Amino acid sequence: MSLQFAVLYGSVRSERQGIKYARFLTTQLTSRGHGVSFVDPLDYRLPLLDRMYKEYPAGAAPDPLPKLAELIRAADGCLIVSGEYNHSIPPALKNLLDHFLEEWFWRPSAIACYSAGAFGGVRAAMQLRATLAELGMPSIPSIHPMPKVQDQFEDDGTPRDPAHVRRISRFLDEFEWYANALRRARADGVPY
Repeated sequence: MSLQFAVLYGSVRSERQGIKYARFLTTQLTSRGHGVSFVDPLDYRLPLLDRMYKEYPAGAAPDPLPKLAELIRAADGCLIVSGEYNHSIPPALKNLLDHFLEEWFWRPSAIACYSAGAFGGVRAAMQLRATLAELGMPSIPSIHPMPKVQDQFEDDGTPRDPAHVRRISRFLDEFEWYANALRRARADGVPY
């Protein structure tokens, strides 16, 4: 069954390498027949959080907040692609997440993390788990770390090691399972 996913990328650095990993993940989801909306903070240029989307009077939220809110509400799950900055998550990703609340509710998230070093961003993933749970979109049990991201993909997201396609499969299977389960549960109603 086809699902709709939002892939949220977190870096705005000029020499960002994780974008290649995000492109790879997007391609993997679309190759499974799913719809994917790619959210790049460079494209959306959100201001630093002053007010959450819900705090604006109806119809008064500045662009691109209404478009993002609609995109999030349409998603069956969110794949978060995060680098590790000082053992935590990138500020652009945190800013994107914090602009919304109810829009995230009752959707699973999956964490794909990366770093230039050997740990693959797992310390950022642990920070993200707490944030995502608070936002109402708990993360699936597995994470997918990518160490030395700068060496793993071509600019278009093509993996330099074809085994990456096999390695990502179980992670995406799990994400799809949770997305399907929570989509059915949302259709039956939510607690509030």
